[in-house]
Amino acid sequence: MNRLLTTFTALAVALAASLASAATPEDVENSFFPYRNWTPEFPGLQPGTVVNQSNVEQFKDVVDFMMYDHIKQGWYEIKVGETTSFDLHPNYVQATRDHLNKTTLGEKVGEINNFVAGRPFPEEPDINDPQAGLKIAWNYKYGYNWGDNAAIAPFYWKFRDLESGKIERTIKFNFHFLNFMHRVNQAPLPSVEPNPGQLFRGIYVIANEPFDIKNTQLLIHRYENDLKRDDAWLYLGFQRRVRRLPAGQITDSFLGSDLMIEDFEGYNGRISDMNWTFKGTQNVLLPFYNHNDMPLSDDHPEKDGYKFIDFGNQGGCFAQVTWQLRKAHVLESDPVDPNHPISKRVHYIDAQTYTIPRTLIYDRKGDFWKSWFICQAHPDHHLAKNKGTGVSIDDCFTMIDMQAKHCTTGQFKGQLDPEMNPQRLFRVQNMRTTGR
Repeated sequence: MNRLLTTFTALAVALAASLASAATPEDVENSFFPYRNWTPEFPGLQPGTVVNQSNVEQFKDVVDFMMYDHIKQGWYEIKVGETTSFDLHPNYVQATRDHLNKTTLGEKVGEINNFVAGRPFPEEPDINDPQAGLKIAWNYKYGYNWGDNAAIAPFYWKFRDLESGKIERTIKFNFHFLNFMHRVNQAPLPSVEPNPGQLFRGIYVIANEPFDIKNTQLLIHRYENDLKRDDAWLYLGFQRRVRRLPAGQITDSFLGSDLMIEDFEGYNGRISDMNWTFKGTQNVLLPFYNHNDMPLSDDHPEKDGYKFIDFGNQGGCFAQVTWQLRKAHVLESDPVDPNHPISKRVHYIDAQTYTIPRTLIYDRKGDFWKSWFICQAHPDHHLAKNKGTGVSIDDCFTMIDMQAKHCTTGQFKGQLDPEMNPQRLFRVQNMRTTGR
């Protein structure tokens, strides 16, 4: 009898705790529309303020320590824009409402139960919840970054000397993304079929210029089962063959740049590859803006008149865009594998979009290594085809290797166009056919 009573009491306590922490419809609204009735503020900071070497001390609390250092050295200055709402697609928000509180974490990191679509854990992260960081990581993985599918075509990467500003190399890519499962907007819904391997997502990359790496291709298959390691293949044009990419190579320099494959989109790996720790929520300046309102580059003219974000300041490594004061969740990830080349990343996750516009990267010894930011453009002030898509568009990037005094910059032409991402692109056979 005593054992039965003890068991019943334990179940009752667990149920009460579960009910107490259950997300509410109000949590969903606050998660997706944080600026509906509130605007983050900081004394002396307003749209039009320029944070530079002369006043950065005043605004030290709304920039991360490395951005403070960049500005303090005179490498960069931030022009502040108005904080605006980046509303995600209504179907994604509705999917979150429809499946509220159905998703639970599994016993192991990398296991999740009963997820269907939308944001798995829309409740406000609790610093006292030991699993808060893991929930934020899942919200990122199943976020609406690039929607159900998208293309970046073209996508220019430039390798630069941070001190001299010399452009050492320019690569012209096309990137393609396709979610096979948990789709909410673009047909087929809710999944691409057939999908015998139970893929969650595919990423396909092809280099178009320069000639020496033309037709170099990368294909990544990410599985729905996060405990299953990604499959990745590389096609090298000069070798004219496809080879499977060893797991360790996703943390090597990608084609000589300052990025690893694992750095794509802020973090491009499995949930189970990292330990995740929530460090708190804060208001911080992040690169969010309207593309069409920015000073744009005359480099790489497009036939449709599209212009890319311009770069300048120290080494030409910094995007010429405005930054908004936004609510962000600070998330620390450290690798499970002790042989990983980094010791940790500190991500600033935008609380509305769950994109990763800002990341600080530390080397294996624990020393600061790389300063990484990804600009976010509003879809309604970009290409006409992107209007109404509800996708916070990755629009430019900078990865600065502080130890090597070098940077890689990226200029995007992001396109939410299903016809540009047919399923055939995400097959190994396509790499062989395209490479001939």
